[in-house]
Amino acid sequence: MRKVIFLVDMNAFYIGCEMTRRPELRGKPAAVAGDPQRRSGIILAANYEARKYGVKTTMVLHEARKLCPEILLVPPEHRFYEEKSRQVMSVLAGYTPVIQQNSIDEAWLDMTGCEALFGKPDEMARKIMDEIVSKLDLWCSIGISENKFLAKMASERKKPLGITEIWVRDVPEKIWPLPVREMYGIGKQTEKKLFSMGMYTIGDIAACNAAILRKAFGKYGEDIHRLASGIDTTEVTVNPHYDSKSVSRSTTLPIDISDIEQARTVLLTLAEEVGEDARRHGMKGKTVSVLIKYADFESITRQKTISATFLTRDIYKTGCELLETNWNAVRPVRLLGIGLLNFEENEGEQLSIFDIIKDKSASVKEEKLEKAIDAIRKKFGQDTIKRAKVIKLSEMNRRTDGKA
Repeated sequence: MRKVIFLVDMNAFYIGCEMTRRPELRGKPAAVAGDPQRRSGIILAANYEARKYGVKTTMVLHEARKLCPEILLVPPEHRFYEEKSRQVMSVLAGYTPVIQQNSIDEAWLDMTGCEALFGKPDEMARKIMDEIVSKLDLWCSIGISENKFLAKMASERKKPLGITEIWVRDVPEKIWPLPVREMYGIGKQTEKKLFSMGMYTIGDIAACNAAILRKAFGKYGEDIHRLASGIDTTEVTVNPHYDSKSVSRSTTLPIDISDIEQARTVLLTLAEEVGEDARRHGMKGKTVSVLIKYADFESITRQKTISATFLTRDIYKTGCELLETNWNAVRPVRLLGIGLLNFEENEGEQLSIFDIIKDKSASVKEEKLEKAIDAIRKKFGQDTIKRAKVIKLSEMNRRTDGKA
């Protein structure tokens, strides 16, 4: 039986979520911006009306306003987008139990054998798209193939509200003529190196001797050679960190990064969300996990056992230790995640007077501080309080974007 794999990709997800509760944005150029009150902010997601003016994700805000002076801007509310993401995944779960969430706004589905229930692949995709529109008022595009790579490539072909099939037999016609940069997983640096080797299309990569690519890129060279021919044997695997026994957050980065300081700051933002979620449910975990996904699709997950905690400070510190131990500066990273798991039972613990005194001088004070921050953010917004490290890197990124 031929496999049937879908990649469901939500269209302009952040601003799409905002339009479900802000009808005044519909039909007008609008975007979610990192800091709409400052000209130095960046665009996080633009709707299709704004994109017609050339507004793009990660564009510096003052550049976006030059292109589209009437653009409407709203600040991000990540918890709202995460809830919308959970609703999307709930809809998808009604079609197959084999779902691998790749980021907050996209997931692979193994639909093999589901034809008897939902019809041909394009009919199944239409049912999914229509249900997401009718129930959640959100748009998506769906790529269909027999493997994950081609399903992802197909999902990029038609946006918004596109359904595209690319099977292995279609690769010479639909994939090989595309520029190398349009190949999933290839970034600017790899593009430059391929250009220097005389390769400009995906077909050029497929036609190249695999040994030459391996010499230039190592194992990654073999991977892109295989993928360029439409060959991908990786399975759709249910995300182990999306269940009630853990709290986790991950993010696909706007650009691949090799700077560990940037990675630490991303991890801090994610650790804050994990800690806040764990504290809200009163769950203390004994294990911290870190997920690193590289630009060549390979992922690693590392864990470390610690004393039971739900404090951001402890989660972040342990996450950084795992990150530093496993960091490889020559392998660009496209996704980072951090999780808290192995929750302790709610049983009484025998403490000595010395433990109590120590707690009051350290962890109890930290817990009170972090819960106070949680309460302020809940009342006044997630961006009301930011750690200095996050602000500092944001300013550095803005200055860099301003020079681009």
